[in-house]
Amino acid sequence: MARESATRTEEVFDDIRADLLNGQLVPGQRLKLVALAGRFGVSLSVVREALTRLAEQGLVVSSPQRGFSVMPLSIDDLSDLTKTRIQVESLALRESIALGGLKWEAAVVSSFHTLDRTPANGEDGRLNEDWPITHRAFHQALLSGCQSPRLSGIVTALRDSAELYRRWYWALTEDQVRDLAGEHRALRDHALDRDADAAVAALTEHIDRAPRKLIAYAREHNLEDPTHPPAKA
Repeated sequence: MARESATRTEEVFDDIRADLLNGQLVPGQRLKLVALAGRFGVSLSVVREALTRLAEQGLVVSSPQRGFSVMPLSIDDLSDLTKTRIQVESLALRESIALGGLKWEAAVVSSFHTLDRTPANGEDGRLNEDWPITHRAFHQALLSGCQSPRLSGIVTALRDSAELYRRWYWALTEDQVRDLAGEHRALRDHALDRDADAAVAALTEHIDRAPRKLIAYAREHNLEDPTHPPAKA
């Protein structure tokens, strides 16, 4: 019985997480336990356990007054996170270009090839779940030459913190003119040419574009977290 309950919790967890990452649940939306239990045909305790796990991943927030809700979209947090990512990843990229050897170059070329051959969109028009994996691998390879496990750990933690924001960008905004393949190709080429300034400039725009578009969308559709209003100019 316990194993069956754990299996159902895992299934509910996976389904709600998919809805979160694909934009089916909007930022700040309340998650009602009774409605979710009815939807999945499970007990309230199963739904509560699944939502608690999602809260541990930073995808859901819980409060005594409001219960569970989707993580709100804070423009201040997204702006700060983006600025910090650019600073830290630029440092790691410069170090990789300066210190990376033949093994690093091979990893960059190989991971780019895999990414370039992986379609971003699936047959249903949604994000192909294989693409974020190959995308992550390319960026990890690009910065892996920095030879600093601590710096690499900080980079990974910051990228993980940005995952839901990236997914909202994919699901909520329209950015059809973006040439992602070209952006990644430029990053590869600048890195292999050991042109640190050009590589950092390309990385800065690459990181900043999605948050910039998402912030514009949030303001246009009034999705800003009311507890974190935009900073005054």
